[in-house]
Order: sequence, then C-alpha cells, then structure tokens
Amino acid sequence: MTGAAPVRTVAVLGTGHMGSAMSRALAAAGFDLVLYNRTPSRAEPLAAELGARVAITAAEAVAAADMAISMVADEPAVAELYRGEGGVLEGLSAGKIVADMSTVPPSVVLGLADDVRATGAEILDAPVSGSTVLAQSGGLTIMVGGDEAALERARPVFDALAKRVFHLGALGNGAAMKLAVNTLIFGLNQALSEGFVIAERAGIDRALAYEVLAASAAGAPYVEYKRAAFLDPEGTPPVFTIELAAKDLDLITGFADRLDVPVPQARTNLNVLRDALADGHAGADFAAVAVHLRGGGPGQGQ
Repeated sequence: MTGAAPVRTVAVLGTGHMGSAMSRALAAAGFDLVLYNRTPSRAEPLAAELGARVAITAAEAVAAADMAISMVADEPAVAELYRGEGGVLEGLSAGKIVADMSTVPPSVVLGLADDVRATGAEILDAPVSGSTVLAQSGGLTIMVGGDEAALERARPVFDALAKRVFHLGALGNGAAMKLAVNTLIFGLNQALSEGFVIAERAGIDRALAYEVLAASAAGAPYVEYKRAAFLDPEGTPPVFTIELAAKDLDLITGFADRLDVPVPQARTNLNVLRDALADGHAGADFAAVAVHLRGGGPGQGQ
C-alpha cells in the first residue's frame, strides 16, 4: 500500500455502545465520519451530534470512506455485515482498508480475507480492550493482526482510539489475543463478584468493601471502571451484558478446545453465566454476576 493516500474519512459500521464511543473519539481527532447501523434510525442522533452522515447500507458507507471499522455483536452479525445484500464487500475497492474490531474467532476474519483482497482492499483484525469511557477518550488497547503496511496507514485512526496499539503479526492473531485477554477479564469479574459478596455477607459496608478491593493487589483498571456497576447495579446502565459475556466465553472455550488448551476456570465462569441467564439476567451488565451470587433476580440488585 506504498504511496496510498492518508485516511481522512472513516466508516463506522455498528453504532452500539462501543461503536458510538469510538465515533466520538474519531470525530474529536478530526476524521470525517460515515455511520452505518443495521437500523439506520439508531445512528441518526449520533450523526447529528458529530456532524456525520448516515449511510443506508454498509456498501454505501464503505464506498464513501478511505477506511472502515466494523464493531458488531457476533459472528453471524459480521457475516451479514460483510456478505449480506448491500454489505461491505460490495463497497470495497482498491486502496481501501477494513478493520474488524468485533470479538469473534480468528476464523471469521481469515474467511473474509480472500474476498476482501480480491477487490484490491486490505483487511485487518483489530479487536479492542477497554470500556466505552476509554474508547471515547482514546484510551483503548488495540490488538492488530494483518499486513504491516496496512496497519501503518490505519495507525492514525487507531491512535485516535487507543493509548496502545499492538501489532501481533499475521491476520487472525488480533482476534486470538482478544480471546486471551477476555479470558483474564472474565476470571477477574468472577473473582471480584465472589469476594465482594463474601465481604457484604460478612457485614461489611458495600462501598467500603469495594474500596478495599480496588486498593488491593488485584485492583486492576477493570475494577475501577466497573465500580458503579457493582455498587449500584440497578441505577447503572448496562454496557457489556451477561448475554454477550456468555457468548464470548463460548468462543473462548471453543477456541481453547481447538488449540488443545485446558481452561477449567473459563468453563466454570461460563457455567455461572449460564445460571445467571437462566435466572433472567440476560440484559444486565456483566457485573450483575454479583447480584446472581447474592441470590437476587432481575430488579433485586440492591
């Protein structure tokens, strides 16, 4: 991609919590934006806020941009976004870059690579770690797999979103690293939930208990930015739901099986999430694992 023009216009495909936060960071960094959401009306308020335009199809959004980033919920959503009628593949042409930032197995981006490159475009897998607050402030961590020249051209976009950008080598390695990172996060969330409920059940004030946990040796950034969700589960809007967490843990355990890696803790965490789903917590934030462990159903987080 030597000599290719710099990226000035970015298509954001998927304007949910994370996609919207990333759009705000990109707009603040001076990029022109084209937004696409499966339900276009959901992207319109964000477009009005940022001075962006809404495309009716993903193909239209990609055709109007130098680079597209996709952030959708799961593998079927990625397949529909790229291969469906009016999808990404229809809008690609020589010199464009597309970066899938969804949490999906490496096989997803590897399965798209030949078709993307046949258009003269390049593809990266670039999943992220961090909250929507970090996304909006440019504080994410981005894990990239794929061509180094494509990454260097995309780097100004990634730098607007992230404090750290790691190039992990071949296409698919970003997705693999994201599953490894989430394995750690899900273990931390489960341990935090258990320790928090133990302290409460022993009679320690909820806020004080959390303060001690956050100040402990295990007080990772995750513990701090999930503080509100743990302390006020009913009053804090969900950002990453138990349903999505269970989806990711299904991916992790399946990927570990293919690699012949034993992951007993991840399997235990998945079983807890399945129990929480059965108790009606599907739409609750991931931190509601603590509510589930207290024995509280939906609406009983206090």
